[in-house]
Amino acid sequence: MKLSSIKKEKKKENQPENLGVSGTISIMKVLEEAGLSEDVLVSTAMELYVPHPGVETLAIARKVFKREMKHALSDPNLSILMYAGMLLENAGEKGELPGMTKETFKKDLTFLIVDEVIGMSIAKYISGDKGIFEYVRFDKLKPGILSKLGPFMDDVIAGLIGGTSANMYSRGNKDSEKPVKKTKKKATRPKRVKVEKVGFAG
Repeated sequence: MKLSSIKKEKKKENQPENLGVSGTISIMKVLEEAGLSEDVLVSTAMELYVPHPGVETLAIARKVFKREMKHALSDPNLSILMYAGMLLENAGEKGELPGMTKETFKKDLTFLIVDEVIGMSIAKYISGDKGIFEYVRFDKLKPGILSKLGPFMDDVIAGLIGGTSANMYSRGNKDSEKPVKKTKKKATRPKRVKVEKVGFAG
């Protein structure tokens, strides 16, 4: 079947012209209330920072990371995915997760992999396979705040930091490759050289 033969999908009914976000709570506000401020997240990310073209210094890296994290968190899909992980963390602490006791949840047993699935999903959503690579790096080493978080939250935040970190390196590099403006040189005519007439000796 050719793509041209597929009929244009009908738009869902009652779709708003504009996405109204005023009055809604931001995921960054939710994170701050959980003790995960921007400074805490950036500091954790910078513990595994490696100099890279476009982010050669820690100061530049912090600036680019903040920009990329703000951009990522502006996506409501990512915000809701992270919020889902936070709700699971809260439910686990209260012993309200299906098939898992409060005590089992606190032990973060190796058979529990759904937390890592969420972490990888967050990282991949932000920056694809590169994000998963960075997520694994942060999840394994657990720098900064990651070592103090619960079974779901450490993966949620590692996913956010990993995905953002991957974009920091790739987009930071692009920032350093700004095209150099070429100035057109004015065409100059060669100077005329006066040639004196010289007679031949007879």
